[in-house]
Amino acid sequence: MTPIPHPDLSNITVNCAIITVSDTRSAETDTSGLLTKKLLKDAGHSVVAYTVVKDDAAKIVLQMQAFSQREDVDAIIVNGGTGIAPRDTTYDVMESLLDRILPGFGEIFRFLSYQEIGSRAIASRAVAGVYQGKLVFSLPGSSNGVKLAVEKLILPELVHLVTQLRGG
Repeated sequence: MTPIPHPDLSNITVNCAIITVSDTRSAETDTSGLLTKKLLKDAGHSVVAYTVVKDDAAKIVLQMQAFSQREDVDAIIVNGGTGIAPRDTTYDVMESLLDRILPGFGEIFRFLSYQEIGSRAIASRAVAGVYQGKLVFSLPGSSNGVKLAVEKLILPELVHLVTQLRGG
């Protein structure tokens, strides 16, 4: 485990919203969304909203707008639609919406993915940033990708990044 250069002084519960982007999954079959929810809750955070939306740019935008307007949401975690297939629109939506991008997230995610799956990691368009004052992470739809991103990148930095957004 890599040491944290500036440990978080506060141990806050971050309120998260989860969006699964999929044309085939439902709330009952969404293994990646359910895994995200479990990992967040096990780490002491709260999941205050969860939904599955079709891989359609307009629907993703509407859901992002809805969750970003909620005062009880600190972070939005999106999974699915980050590849390059014709129906994969999530990255393009995120690129157009994010007010600030955290390029290190995608870079490190792809590096860690490369260590696990090799050169296929180049197809991932995982991205993170800030949208309307909310921290946003956009992950691949695979459960392995979600587990990697949440455990190795999101959970270690979630409190720190949300505290920064709050001006702390």
